[in-house]
Amino acid sequence: MTIHFGTDGWRAVISDEFTFENVRHVAQAIAEKTLSDLPAAQRGTGPWMVVGFDTRFLSDRYAVAVAEVLAANGIRVWLAQADAPTPMISYAIVDKQALGGVMITASHNPPRYNGIKLKAAYGGSATAAVAKAVEARINANQTARTRPKQMEIEVALSAGLVMRFDPLPAYEAHLRTLIDFERIRNTQINGSQVRVAVDAMYGTGRVYLRRLLEDAGCAVTELRYEMNPGFNGIHPEPIARHLKPLIDIMLEGNHQVGLATDGDADRIGAVDPTGRFIDPHCIMALLLDYLVNDRHLTGSVVKTVSTTQMLNRLADRYGLKIHETPVGFNHISDLMLHESVLLGGEESGGISMLGHIPEGDGILMGLLLVELVAARGKTLAQLCDELMAAPHVGTFCYARLDRPVRAFRKSELVADLIKRAPRELAGVPIARISDQDGVKYFLGDNSWLLIRPSGTEPVLRIYAESHSDEQVRRLLEAGAQMAEELLGAPQFAGGA
Repeated sequence: MTIHFGTDGWRAVISDEFTFENVRHVAQAIAEKTLSDLPAAQRGTGPWMVVGFDTRFLSDRYAVAVAEVLAANGIRVWLAQADAPTPMISYAIVDKQALGGVMITASHNPPRYNGIKLKAAYGGSATAAVAKAVEARINANQTARTRPKQMEIEVALSAGLVMRFDPLPAYEAHLRTLIDFERIRNTQINGSQVRVAVDAMYGTGRVYLRRLLEDAGCAVTELRYEMNPGFNGIHPEPIARHLKPLIDIMLEGNHQVGLATDGDADRIGAVDPTGRFIDPHCIMALLLDYLVNDRHLTGSVVKTVSTTQMLNRLADRYGLKIHETPVGFNHISDLMLHESVLLGGEESGGISMLGHIPEGDGILMGLLLVELVAARGKTLAQLCDELMAAPHVGTFCYARLDRPVRAFRKSELVADLIKRAPRELAGVPIARISDQDGVKYFLGDNSWLLIRPSGTEPVLRIYAESHSDEQVRRLLEAGAQMAEELLGAPQFAGGA
């Protein structure tokens, strides 16, 4: 079979394509690529890599399989002693000065999936060039019927080639340089400490975010934190339709902030005491405004093509450079390595900030949101409404449709969408069109419509942002109709 790395690693259905045999083939290719990039003089010194895993079915055993292959190739391994968030494992790579790392996770994907995220020495995702080189080695080894090397884990542990470790202490010490724990601790709302509800969605954010918030003096109620490899049947993506338990507990009126992290805790979602979902667009806009006005920080802003125009308006207001990239945090990571990025993020909730590794981090962003609420003394919904009421920002509404599709050629779809582009959408003229990632139609009133295939699932995503929910609905309907005409209704069945 052909193993393909998407926007952030390789993902496949457990026991179908995601098997121990294929995981070992991927690990062997990673080992070969890692060693080939080392100067010859350093190849015998026992370079290190970090391996972590999430809460999914067999993730801990897949991590052991990866460690066994790396060790057999002469690479020493720091292996997490328990499930841990991707950003925590990524930070461990930097802290331990390792060559890179492997995270066993399918992130926000449904429970039937698992995956491998390949991380570089700087803690962010490996570059597209590295991923392609690993793919090539996998396919070459499989064609040649080359078996992966393997060393039993007990032997590797006894020989010191694999070391178990706890990634939390170093990560927490780093977070304390980015988050004002004392400001949160010294804040009282309605005569008591800040009260936070945390929905771990059965993912790796469980326990960790609660512990860090409690260290900051918060009273925390944690939901869905039990070990459940099937996620109790839910889709561990922190968007409104998956967060009913968090919304319900927020409506009880006993918490000021509701936070949710995805399967590997590199994404963040939030809920207000009114039960209103605060999407990543509002989260990023609020945090950018806070970092500039309260923290007095500066730097550039990086957003993906599917992310709000509010960031453009704020960047213009504060005189900050702004970049728009294709979807995938690896594109944001590239820019964070080359310039001072104040805030970088995507509509899915993967966000990072100045001073942190180039990696989306739901734990860090959850803490920063609590600091924001403590500093401003208002709810997230109040702050978001105030921001949109400001003339330099304006009201923005957003929604996304996900439609299952059968295989098609992305290049042909993009070409057809551009060729058949109408003069206007939902009654507003199209100002310009971009094919940076899928096709994005920019309208004359700062609205936009984006149609692009997912890089991790057999899904076509249709995104829209405008100044009212009704206009967003009209844009999505127009986008769905355009896609159906090109792909055919049978391929496009399945609903939002």
